[in-house]
Amino acid sequence: MAEKSAPRWRRRALRWALTVLVVGVVGYFFAVALWGNWDAIAAEQLAFSPWWIAATVIFALAVPLTGLLWGRMVRVLDTDPDGRVSAAEAIAVQCASWLLKYIPGQVGSVVNKVVWAGKKGVSRSLVLITFVYENVFLQFASIVPGAVVLLLSLGPEIFGENATLLVLPLLVLVPLAALLYPPVFHRLVSIPARRALKREVPKEYFLSTGRTLAYIVGFLGPRALNGIGFVMIAATVSAVPPTQWLPFAAAYVLAGAIGILAFFVPSGLGVREAVIVLVLSQYIPVAEAIVISLLARLLSTLGDGLVALIYVGIRRTIPKEYRP
Repeated sequence: MAEKSAPRWRRRALRWALTVLVVGVVGYFFAVALWGNWDAIAAEQLAFSPWWIAATVIFALAVPLTGLLWGRMVRVLDTDPDGRVSAAEAIAVQCASWLLKYIPGQVGSVVNKVVWAGKKGVSRSLVLITFVYENVFLQFASIVPGAVVLLLSLGPEIFGENATLLVLPLLVLVPLAALLYPPVFHRLVSIPARRALKREVPKEYFLSTGRTLAYIVGFLGPRALNGIGFVMIAATVSAVPPTQWLPFAAAYVLAGAIGILAFFVPSGLGVREAVIVLVLSQYIPVAEAIVISLLARLLSTLGDGLVALIYVGIRRTIPKEYRP
């Protein structure tokens, strides 16, 4: 028993060591920038703005919209008419999974959906597949538009000293794109399913090419809401002309995608802020970029509080045996 548990403890220790290392490195460089610009930051003297409330609400609304898209995907792929997932259930499950994002690696998010699937009688394999689809679609909706907008706005020089800002996320899209091709995705899932479940995963659990493209477009909606909320915040700190609205929104959604890729860091803590400052400093002073990144983190966290209220409110409408 001791021999079997030892590797598990080693993996857990390694995961937390990586988390501490990444948070520490990012935090160090962020603290250096914060310290070097502290006087300018203190001089901002921010006053409360009603736009902050609007941005917080918009951040929160992106979560139930994602839940509606995910629930629609489950309904389209589920071959069992008795396991139909209502819009309210999809929103509640999505909100609960979103609030569990602070567990590194999205472990809490996926476990919540799998446990709910067991209660509901929906195939766990189907829920796992739609979870993968959801995250791939969100990454595409963040990285592709964000990279294109920033490339058009800043020009090819963005690939200079900040090459990793766009190159690494774009490289990640290569294996993710392979998952969107049904035969490849089905083959990858079938191999472990045969060994663990002793059965094949139905091909009906995978989206067709046409539906895949439709969902990629659909998942642009939640990312657009995030970008709009961020531009509202930025406009209360710095003079942001309309010509910079798209680049600012792109910076936020791209930073969020990079934060997710740092899977061993809870909610991309620090990584997202560092990317925001790096991009926004191409348009505005570093001090203002730091203030905007910190304010966005604060208001998005408050938005998570609204997500919790949405979850509590909708959960009451769901039968107890099916509650996430």
